[in-house]
Amino acid sequence: MGLRSRLPSSELSTRSQIVSVTQKPSGAVEAPAPGRLGFVVFITAAAALGGFLFGYDSSVINGAVSGIQEKFGVGDGVTGLIVSSALLGSAVGAALAGRFADRYGRIKVMKAGALLFAVSAVGSMLPFSAWDLALWRVLGGAAIGIASVIAPTYIAEVAPTKYRGRLASFQQAAIVLGIAISQLVNWVLADAAGGDTRGALLGLEAWQWMLGICVVPAAVYFVLASVIPESPRYLIQAERLADARKVLAEVEGEGVDTDARIAEIQALIASDHRPRFRDLLGGRFGLLPIVWVGIGLSVFQQLVGINVIFYYSSILWQSVGIDQSNSLLISFIGSVINILGTVIAIVLVDRIGRKPLALIGSVGMAVALGTAGWAFSSATGSGDNLTLPDLQGTVALIAANAFVLFFAMSWGVVVWVMLGEMFPNRIRAAALSVAASAQWIANWVITVSFPSMSRWNLSATYLVYAAFAALSVLFVAKYLKETKGVRLEDMG
Repeated sequence: MGLRSRLPSSELSTRSQIVSVTQKPSGAVEAPAPGRLGFVVFITAAAALGGFLFGYDSSVINGAVSGIQEKFGVGDGVTGLIVSSALLGSAVGAALAGRFADRYGRIKVMKAGALLFAVSAVGSMLPFSAWDLALWRVLGGAAIGIASVIAPTYIAEVAPTKYRGRLASFQQAAIVLGIAISQLVNWVLADAAGGDTRGALLGLEAWQWMLGICVVPAAVYFVLASVIPESPRYLIQAERLADARKVLAEVEGEGVDTDARIAEIQALIASDHRPRFRDLLGGRFGLLPIVWVGIGLSVFQQLVGINVIFYYSSILWQSVGIDQSNSLLISFIGSVINILGTVIAIVLVDRIGRKPLALIGSVGMAVALGTAGWAFSSATGSGDNLTLPDLQGTVALIAANAFVLFFAMSWGVVVWVMLGEMFPNRIRAAALSVAASAQWIANWVITVSFPSMSRWNLSATYLVYAAFAALSVLFVAKYLKETKGVRLEDMG
């Protein structure tokens, strides 16, 4: 996701590829004891709470949009800027998180992110105007960017190799769970306020509570970040070897040869190559062809309009005649479907391969979006007074949820799996940074433009997204190479 998945740091994405297991003389991998594994699961889940806040804070705005519009009397253009403002902060947070984590440590950066989430939640809950609300959302976006980088990095650095894939999936699972919970909370709050996001609840309006309640998981995240150990990678880099030995023993078991492990990690740190942008140059159009493919993956993931569903679905359904409470319930159902699709992708991505799964998703999205566009073409009225005939309304609802399912079971997971695999080692970090930046930009363009485009012609807007989905079929078929079963060292 841009939003849909973590955005790795240009510095930490390769640095986190360390060996977090004990090697016996025979070369066999010794898994941690059950008790140690339980501890690793706990600290991994604690770090992944940053992913939960990532998903929650980025999508909670969905339920608050109509209340914000009415409260401040803003139009489509300003609404788009408020909703998309978090993405600007996310880009900055993601860009700086790696450097700060290397300088101050992973745990301190986690705690800083938790504080930013909390401050942004309180500020967004009590804004004086639309513009200071946008600024608070930028601050929350910075926290999102930090969480998108630091959680997967920390998990990679503490997880035993045998379990790294499953433990790393905690982050993606936490993101989609955060999205779903935010929609459930929005629906509950609106329902408690009489089905109106501007309804009164304990002296504030429902939409204010929607934005402010994020302070609760932010506080939990801060507390958990205060009790989990620092990454052994950072401790060794900071020459805190005694602390590193203690953490390695806690994570991998008392029998681990900590001196050998520390020497191994020191050697990896010494051999780190920090790719620069100039390493990506070459080819007919400036950048290496493989870099353009990575950019294409990132951009197409956003141009199909997935974040329109997570940012604007409540006002979308309200615009075609569904009341606020039911529109928020529909948004929650869509988030549950998103979780289901993500689970399907995790199960299938290593079985049928990345490219087939992406093709299936592209075709499914194109059909679903085209069907939604057809359904919305039957809307009558204008502005906020659109209505759909019963048949087309049902078709639009099914098509929108089918689109979420096809995206989640394919591009939502495949893009980030491939971006982590497809680049040669020598340029992986820098190429990931460029691809991630392209995704933030495309995400921002789609997010800021949707309110005005939908007001202009909702049906045409969805047909534009359908066209991008159809083009993604051709892109995958022609340019994407399967990475299933290929070692990272063999990527060319």
